[in-house]
Amino acid sequence: MAFRDGPFENIKVPLVWTAALTVVVAIVVCVLLLISDVRAQTSPYQPVRAGVEAVTGPVGGVFAAPVRWFGHATDYVGGYFFAVSENRRLKRDLAELQPWRDQAIALKNVNSRYEAMLGIRPDPPVAMQTARSISDTRGPFSNARLIDAGSSKGIKVGNPVINEQGLVGRVVGTSGHVSRVVLLTDVASRTPVLVDRTDARALLTGDGSPNPRLEFVRGVGAVQAGDRILSSGDGGGFPRGVPIGVAAKGVDGSWRVKLFSDRGAIDYVRVMLFEDFSQLIGADDLNAPPLAALGTLSEATSAQTTAISDSAARRDVVRAGVAQAQTDAAAAAATAPAPARPSPVPSPPASTPPTPQPATEPAAPPPGEPG
Repeated sequence: MAFRDGPFENIKVPLVWTAALTVVVAIVVCVLLLISDVRAQTSPYQPVRAGVEAVTGPVGGVFAAPVRWFGHATDYVGGYFFAVSENRRLKRDLAELQPWRDQAIALKNVNSRYEAMLGIRPDPPVAMQTARSISDTRGPFSNARLIDAGSSKGIKVGNPVINEQGLVGRVVGTSGHVSRVVLLTDVASRTPVLVDRTDARALLTGDGSPNPRLEFVRGVGAVQAGDRILSSGDGGGFPRGVPIGVAAKGVDGSWRVKLFSDRGAIDYVRVMLFEDFSQLIGADDLNAPPLAALGTLSEATSAQTTAISDSAARRDVVRAGVAQAQTDAAAAAATAPAPARPSPVPSPPASTPPTPQPATEPAAPPPGEPG
């Protein structure tokens, strides 16, 4: 049966009243929702609210699951259809980041080289100056480099040059901002060295080959294959103990050295501002124990020596004065006239002894007087 055939087919509801009733019902529902959202536990609507939440929670989860699935499916389909454009965008980003990655790798290598060089601390400590190799001169007889540090940074001719592996060479010329370094392999290179195992002395001579020769080795069996070669410090040109290389037997039967500095590129070096061994110890170190007692003893000895020297000087002065006086007296005696000889004094006459008188006999007494 159709609705128009029922008992309500003649009922007519005004549109204004219908809208007003709808608004009133909506307001009532909103008020109920606001009341049901009260957080106070003492609200009389709390049990009702809890029951509604208990019932609508699982139901809301069930209805929300298809929405989530639909969202994932939409993202998957959208990603599939936009994969080409996404790939192109990623390729552009990768092309932009490629130079940055190369620069980061290069800076990492440079920093590792700098850290290795800065970790070199000779004993006793020597002041150093870091520099970069800017030019390389190679030939059958010449092996030299130019570095970007000169006399303005305290570098002088003769300063040793090292890298993170070992000794490289020495400075043979300087300007304000550039220095020339002769490598150990140059024909003009002569370096006094020692064998670490036996302390035997030798001379490292460059001949243009990658492995310089060991000459004037003292002692039988002083060098063996694999012995470490260090700078000896003889002559004061290099500090003692700088690593140079490893001894090896050459094809010509001579001893040669495999340089430590050839294990990597000589791009960054450090110049040891070394002049002589006097700079390795300060004046204050001589006053530190146990050298203070030696200093006091040396001062007492020097004072005693000074006193002895003064007394000897005074004695020499006195002797010189006496000798000068004697010389003056002799000269005066030689120039003075001879004195007149005095006349002889007559001696007194000898006294005549008295003549002895004869003894007289006593006179006889007169007669009549007793004798």
